[in-house]
Amino acid sequence: MDTEDPTQSDLTSTKPYLVRALYEWILDNGLTPHLLVDAQYPGTQVPAEFVQEGQIVLNIAPSAVRSLVIGNERIHFGARFGGVARALSVPTEAVLGIFTRENHQGMVFPKPEYPQGDLAAADAAPDGEPEIGPRDPSGDGRPTGKQKGKGGPKGGPHLKIVK
Repeated sequence: MDTEDPTQSDLTSTKPYLVRALYEWILDNGLTPHLLVDAQYPGTQVPAEFVQEGQIVLNIAPSAVRSLVIGNERIHFGARFGGVARALSVPTEAVLGIFTRENHQGMVFPKPEYPQGDLAAADAAPDGEPEIGPRDPSGDGRPTGKQKGKGGPKGGPHLKIVK
């Protein structure tokens, strides 16, 4: 039997496998999984009004989403934002990280390469890595962002669990 070593371009991306594995690990440990997404990546369908600095943090806990599918090419699910049901679709290449709300353990991925011919590009940290940044200690998973005066964190994306 003649086997050839597959070239790098023949291999499928490891990212969707890592996202699925970390998602399961987070759930197995009773924690809340969140995705950090490059909202400007082509084909990303997320609520634009919750995007901050080109990124959005999405709570993908089973209690916060419906019909979650973490596929090799895309992540699909439904969620409510401000009481409005939305269908979200995120190319796996747009995922910048997956982490827990409670202790921020997880994995950050390199900034994605945009498809040829696409002029849109998201801003990243100087070293090309996405920044998750500090989170609101209230536990809602939102980035603290820039502070306004003495007050608390700037409003941002979050999903509310409705029972």
